[in-house]
Amino acid sequence: MSRILEELEKTTFYIATCEGDQPRVRPFGAIAEIDGHLCTCTNNTKDVYKQIMANPKVEISSMPEGGKWLRITAEAYRVDDDSYRRAFLEAMPSLGRMYHMGDGIFEVIRLDVKRAVKCSFTAPPEDLMD
Repeated sequence: MSRILEELEKTTFYIATCEGDQPRVRPFGAIAEIDGHLCTCTNNTKDVYKQIMANPKVEISSMPEGGKWLRITAEAYRVDDDSYRRAFLEAMPSLGRMYHMGDGIFEVIRLDVKRAVKCSFTAPPEDLMD
């Protein structure tokens, strides 16, 4: 998990969800490892949260360095646990401008990674799950 986290921390990453039969993609920057799980967070009033609740299958992509990119397949689940919220705010203090404990909107999303590869045009994909 740490290799995936290191790569995602380098840059903005994009999470793709589905809304019915329409894919939806948006940028994220919040990522942390909590209790051995890769996690992100969002506001429970956003469409992305509703889409994840309806269908937990997501794809994540980023381009942390020139000519290489990440492709991650995961399932995303809400973690209703204040210890996760607290750990996330400690890991990313800048989120304190948007979220705080007990605000009723701050949701931690656990990403159960199924596949993670680093790709390039000049080399075979590198498995980040090793």
